Amino acid sequence: MGRGCGSLPEAKEKEVAPTVVDASGLVLGRAASLIAKRLLNGESIIVVNAEKSIVIGARRQVLAHYTAARARGSVRSGPHFPRYPDRIFRRTVRGMLPHLKTRGKVAFRRLEVHIGVPNQWKSQPTQTIDGAKARPALCPPMTLEEISRLLGARW
Repeated sequence: MGRGCGSLPEAKEKEVAPTVVDASGLVLGRAASLIAKRLLNGESIIVVNAEKSIVIGARRQVLAHYTAARARGSVRSGPHFPRYPDRIFRRTVRGMLPHLKTRGKVAFRRLEVHIGVPNQWKSQPTQTIDGAKARPALCPPMTLEEISRLLGARW
């Protein structure tokens, strides 16, 4: 496992139904920071429609950032940057958690991210995060789906 951690402690609180969050139209960074706070508070969160979340910024700079992150490192030793939208979303949330510490690892385990809406969560009511909604802009922002397709993801 590395870094001297054996097994992580199990959750001691009673099981509560997870919160289903719809990421459609949410800004990736803002949503990730708010979800990270809720995970650290002990909430279980399931994110659906991760590919419809958006990244704000100049199109050229956003693409340059993600392609540079993808090309960084080596195949053997990493760092390995994801190309699928659910994994990009998950890694963004991980960057806002203390993921090397036990409480961050336990919190990160309580996060599930999906492309689209899986059948088991279709009947559940979804929430949205008001603090992460995108404001209207002159040029349309890039979605994670566009970025992933340009990175070479196929699903």
